[in-house]
Amino acid sequence: MSAPDGNGPRSWWARAARPAPAAVPATVAARAAAGTALPLVLGLALGRIDLGVFAALGAVHATLVDRVEPARLRVPRMAAALLASALGMLVGAALQHGRVPLPAAAAALTAVALVSGALSATGPRGSAAGMLLLVSAALGGGMAAPHPWWAAAAMMPAGAATVVLLGLPARRRPHTDPRAVALAAAYDALGGLLAALGTPAGPDARRLLTARIDRVQDLLPTPRPGQPEPARLRDWRRGSLAVLAVTETAGALLWARRPVPPQVAAVPGLIARALTGDGPPPDHPVWQPDTPALRALDAALRTAVDLAAGRDAVPATAPAPPPPDPWRLRGRLLSAGSLRYGLRVALCIAAAGAATARLPLERAYWVPMTVAFVLKPDLGSVFVRAVSRIAGTLLGVLAAAGLLAVVHAPWALALAAAACVALLPYAAAAHYGLNTLVMTPLALALIQLGGRSGAAEAGPRVLDTLLAGGIVLVLGYLLWPERAPHRIEPRLAAGAEALRAYLAAVLAPRPVPVAEVWLRRVAYRALADVRREVQQGLAEPPPAGRHAAQWLPATAALERLSGAVAAYSAQLRYGGRRPEPAEAARVFAALDRLAEAAAAHRPPTGAVPGPTGPHDPARSALVRAADELDLLLR
Repeated sequence: MSAPDGNGPRSWWARAARPAPAAVPATVAARAAAGTALPLVLGLALGRIDLGVFAALGAVHATLVDRVEPARLRVPRMAAALLASALGMLVGAALQHGRVPLPAAAAALTAVALVSGALSATGPRGSAAGMLLLVSAALGGGMAAPHPWWAAAAMMPAGAATVVLLGLPARRRPHTDPRAVALAAAYDALGGLLAALGTPAGPDARRLLTARIDRVQDLLPTPRPGQPEPARLRDWRRGSLAVLAVTETAGALLWARRPVPPQVAAVPGLIARALTGDGPPPDHPVWQPDTPALRALDAALRTAVDLAAGRDAVPATAPAPPPPDPWRLRGRLLSAGSLRYGLRVALCIAAAGAATARLPLERAYWVPMTVAFVLKPDLGSVFVRAVSRIAGTLLGVLAAAGLLAVVHAPWALALAAAACVALLPYAAAAHYGLNTLVMTPLALALIQLGGRSGAAEAGPRVLDTLLAGGIVLVLGYLLWPERAPHRIEPRLAAGAEALRAYLAAVLAPRPVPVAEVWLRRVAYRALADVRREVQQGLAEPPPAGRHAAQWLPATAALERLSGAVAAYSAQLRYGGRRPEPAEAARVFAALDRLAEAAAAHRPPTGAVPGPTGPHDPARSALVRAADELDLLLR
């Protein structure tokens, strides 16, 4: 494998400041701008810019949760988030309209924060809904309410509907469907991995492939038993299963450092071209695979080629799992982890309420709103987000000052606000600080449109952000137990348990149970979560960053073990090797010891030397994996 961190040496602040590669379709930016501009223009034309500002705010919230995905997935997900946004606005506006005393209003907002945090910890959909619930409640309690007072909550979904409707395709060609595009991207990444086998670029190519396969699986809904499925969706599903089967064999070859001929590595890219209508399906690769792992790759690639050509073929994988229990969200919402995160958000919001009650702040809602944005659980390190929020606000205020110095006409301000919203999808995907830099002039332009001086609000916004960032850094990060080490270690233990289940399925009597494929996917996703938490921890200052670095060898060892198990599966299936219970027991024992070390916050201190050449196919992959784990844990 490559260097343990996969990215080479870099200081923590350089990691924190580095933007992520982001490719956002122009259609997303266009509908974000149009969805914001339309309510503002209508508000100006009808003389109700106060309503137009709240409708535009709804469009901004819709943009924050917009994605390129099929309508059957996109609309319900956005609807849930926007319903939470409207509900939060209604709660905040009701508190303001009822002239609720400040202590009682702060207590109510803290209760909303508890629900918001618990909802945010249930997953990506809950995270968006929970954040918007709290953000809107803070805005509703502080922004000047229109007449009637409840109109603010009503206008937000009206503005958001514009963004939702603009994203509904009138007539989409099959090749441009998000599922086909995502599947083609997965095959492209698979071709990149095959080309990188035996080179230092292999591990990074493997992580890119994992992310793209995860994207494909997220876009394909679970088939419901007894209900017919459209032929095109069925074909995409079979194609996703085929890329999964090839990925397993490629993972084994990555571990073994065994390259493949260029004509074989080119096959997935040709399948991707066929999926997007840019070329014909490829032919079967002509070569002579001479090891179990290469024969496994050949069999999986032939199935993928047959499916791309429309021929009847059955991928060597499993059917989709049953649909989730409808009560599952309720269970996760009331889980210990969700409630703990809810308490974390509520503590910070309560502190923000106490601070704003004692300080002469003109827009007290900016502080809890900032806390809500920074504590969104799926945006990375809280430390990095808090610092990035402060830096982004400072730069955003400078940008807003220049904008408001030259733009005064309401129509021009509306267009400037729409231009800022058009930048949001890219900024949000690239870096949290860049996202804040774009959001700040947008917010000040909307304040100016609402009849107040946006330039006069610039300085107080910096002070509010500094206050909110300080609250989050102290109460939400330094004094809270769920910092980077505490996030890494539970996920590492979960990854070890997932690998244990995967290896147990590989060792089960033949024929291979269908559960093996999905257990492999569970293991790969769990390891991707570990790697992501480690990378986020490395972006934090010592001691958190130093502690995260201590888990890099264990993370790399688990990633290598996943490839070793895939290679061992190929040896059992294509090489005639018999199961080795004693070596399997060594691996299971090592995984148990690693999980115990994670529970005790004790990173292993052993070192695993990287492979110097291809793995000998005559030697058991499981024996080599057990030897590596013993070196790590000695």
